[in-house]
Amino acid sequence: MHPEQNDQLATVLRRTARDLIAHRSISDLEQSLEQIVAAAVDTVPGVDAGGISMTEHGHITSRSPTTDDVRKLDQIQAELHEGPCISAAEHPPADGVVLAADLAEEPDTSRWPRFAPKAVEQGYRSMMSTSLSANGRIRAALNLYSRTAGVFDESARTLAGLFGAQAAVLLYGVDHAAQMAQALATRDMIGRAKGILMERFGVDDSHAFQMLVRSSQHTNLKLADIAASLTADTGREHRL
Repeated sequence: MHPEQNDQLATVLRRTARDLIAHRSISDLEQSLEQIVAAAVDTVPGVDAGGISMTEHGHITSRSPTTDDVRKLDQIQAELHEGPCISAAEHPPADGVVLAADLAEEPDTSRWPRFAPKAVEQGYRSMMSTSLSANGRIRAALNLYSRTAGVFDESARTLAGLFGAQAAVLLYGVDHAAQMAQALATRDMIGRAKGILMERFGVDDSHAFQMLVRSSQHTNLKLADIAASLTADTGREHRL
């Protein structure tokens, strides 16, 4: 990249990070993703539209699309299970960026024979998708569309990769926070279950936990499920 492009990128990434913190949107996934997509569309040369594709509960959804066309094309890729976003999310290259230089004429069409004509029909000739799977748990891609063929050079590819890295860190943080919240909720549930057993059977904390473990082993249920069932049953008894 040229020095002025480096300066521009640094400025945009700093501004985006500052906005995320200032608005406390790091906890608001949708708002944060929208800011990153908007910054990428405004900064990467040649980009006309963008969005993020994310796999949730086995289904691929379009997140933060800047136009209805992008939402439609992201959905088409999900339905066909082919396209740059699928390749980037599931089989990313070393730099994480999948480039379709010309969806109408270049060999890219052989990779996505059903999707490429659909994109051209919507007026898009070039596309870049950047993997956002930072930790292997989240399957997602930042998708950048252009109506001009061959518009994305190495500089644009590098910029797309950097914005993808920023979005990947955000998604990793949200995913990690969700896992921590779930772990804390499970710990609290097990704590309440142990308290119930201690009160009912006059045992100490250690023996109460052993009772939960044995119940889990005998029923082939998770410890958390045993604890949840016990606390739910106790709650129903108290309401009777």
